[in-house]
Amino acid sequence: MRKLIGRKTEKTILLDALKSHRAELVVIYGRRRIGKTYLVREVFKKNIAFEFSGIFKASLKDNLTKFHLTLLDKEPNAKKPTNWIEAFHELGKVFDKSRIKSKQVIFIDEFPWLDTRKSGFLSAFDNFWNSYATKKDNLVVVVCGSSASYMIKKIINNKGGLHNRLTQRIQLLPFNLNETRQLLKHNKVKLSLYDIIKIYMAMGGVPHYLEKIRSGESVAQALDRLCFNKDGFLRTEFNNVFASLFEQHENHESIIRALANVRKGLTRNVILSKSKIPSGGTLTKTLTELEQSGFIEKYTPYQGVKDSLYRLTDEYSLFYIKFIEGTKASVKGYWLKKQGQKSYIIWSGFSFETICIKHVEQIKEGLKIGGVGTTSGSWIEKNTENGAQIDLLIDRDDNVINLCEMKFYTTTYTLNKKYANAIAQKVNTFANSTKTKKNIFVTFITTYGLVQNPYSNQYVQNELTMEHLFIEL
Repeated sequence: MRKLIGRKTEKTILLDALKSHRAELVVIYGRRRIGKTYLVREVFKKNIAFEFSGIFKASLKDNLTKFHLTLLDKEPNAKKPTNWIEAFHELGKVFDKSRIKSKQVIFIDEFPWLDTRKSGFLSAFDNFWNSYATKKDNLVVVVCGSSASYMIKKIINNKGGLHNRLTQRIQLLPFNLNETRQLLKHNKVKLSLYDIIKIYMAMGGVPHYLEKIRSGESVAQALDRLCFNKDGFLRTEFNNVFASLFEQHENHESIIRALANVRKGLTRNVILSKSKIPSGGTLTKTLTELEQSGFIEKYTPYQGVKDSLYRLTDEYSLFYIKFIEGTKASVKGYWLKKQGQKSYIIWSGFSFETICIKHVEQIKEGLKIGGVGTTSGSWIEKNTENGAQIDLLIDRDDNVINLCEMKFYTTTYTLNKKYANAIAQKVNTFANSTKTKKNIFVTFITTYGLVQNPYSNQYVQNELTMEHLFIEL
């Protein structure tokens, strides 16, 4: 039996909509396979009175036909609509005949797929909400879409009749490590925390991907089957994801590929030169859509750097481009051999850093500074002879800055003299460059902890392990 894992905040928002004394318009957006439909069905399973989903790349006629067939399940005499105004009018008539007084839910899934060219769908929905639904105190209208850019531009930031009309918005994000562990445990997949991180490196926290892992499989067996076998689900998912989310998806893939090769991120101008996308509106639109859909992150490095950087944060895209793309369908055991090679070991170290950056709130809890005001980011110094880079720092309001060093190892990590001296040099460079007066604490985040020796005792002020990344917030 499936179970709703995590999503505590989102569940509260939806349940509050049921309890309110007014009509509610709830907008939910998030990438494909993230669990939007399942969330709505699970929370509202006793309240959904009408559910309808758009058809990908379908004509106006086909979507209207499906809408009519769905109406007929509720009202056998429902008139066949010729346009969306008539369709929503018929939907209103169905609800007017209902004798149910408790809150009822209208759920429209894949909303952007219904708003085809010259269909008039959005204006018809606008009219339905403003002229009918808002008068029904016992009605919740939920609209979902995988195209974050559409949902934000056309609904959340709508300048027409839907302007400021929505009552709640939910951006559904991938699972964090703790939620990933809960889902795997629920599916009777027994893996160590170390192996769960390895799974997360390959597919991130996308619930639909994680559901594909079988009980009794090792990480290598699961990735062999899903990524490298001829019919592996994740072998072709990359192209499907972008093609279903974006028009001109080749531009989006081009940016993803450019960012996949540089872990620290790229400026807009560098992306422009590497992706060959025309400058101006096209590039800006593509970057915005990728950011709003959760594939990339825009950030400004800590102090002294004016240009913002874009960084690829989608684990599956990174793994696909690095290891899956271009490989031939293999016999069993391919990944078991590949994961022991140096290229994967180096890559996994970088990937672990990205995961730590995503779990900075858990790191703060591990440091027992959850209630302290902080800003986090990265820092790069290019003006010194050797340069210096800090992938994660936490600047705290209690006069401390944590400089984080992240190490993904199969055993406890030993800090040697050479690396200890490099850390001391990095701290001095950071302090001199930023002119900070705050205390600088070197913080190690490792898988199994640090070996206690004179170097760790002298140079490291805080130590966390991978267990802290699984903290439930």
